[in-house]
Amino acid sequence: MAESAQTLERGLHVLRLLADGHGGRTPTELAAQLSLSRPVVYRLLTSLQNEGFVRRDREGRVHLGYGVLALAQAVQPLLRAAALPTLRRLAEQVGATAHLTVAEGDDGLAVAVVEPSWTNMHVAYREGARHPLAKGAAGRAILALRSGETGYLVTEGQLQEGARGVAAPVTGLPWLEASVGVVTFGALGEEVGPRVVEAARELTAALG
Repeated sequence: MAESAQTLERGLHVLRLLADGHGGRTPTELAAQLSLSRPVVYRLLTSLQNEGFVRRDREGRVHLGYGVLALAQAVQPLLRAAALPTLRRLAEQVGATAHLTVAEGDDGLAVAVVEPSWTNMHVAYREGARHPLAKGAAGRAILALRSGETGYLVTEGQLQEGARGVAAPVTGLPWLEASVGVVTFGALGEEVGPRVVEAARELTAALG
């Protein structure tokens, strides 16, 4: 059992390395980074490739496989359920539509959205909506996190004319690139940014 647990742990370390956004690696590079022999790494890669979790390109470099996507899709409902209480409080506090956005390739994907219950008008923002990470506060907050920045960002009119957005990255979760944000057509007070940051921290605690 101890040997099986060690093999599983090593396999997970391989996947974490391949998921760090730095591109593919050769088996030799993986062996060096994991402090393992090449035969051990080759055995790990064979098992992971058989399950579709890694793939090899023409140059022999190893990348995450498409089997990981199925796992990611299964996580989304759990992520949405964990985020809804935090988003509901945020929407009610600031009177704006609150959302959780995750990175999926070069796009941001809204996996959870909550509209405020007491406002006369609010932005309709549907779950499943996609937009480039470079546009809008939600995507730009994710890009900022990749550069080590953890504060909130404010944008206006980038995704919808007249709409203002504030978003902050969800930090401290290596397996998740996401942001919490709000969007509205009205004015945003100075307290909104800190509240969005606090909501992101709250979600980190819930998922950590």
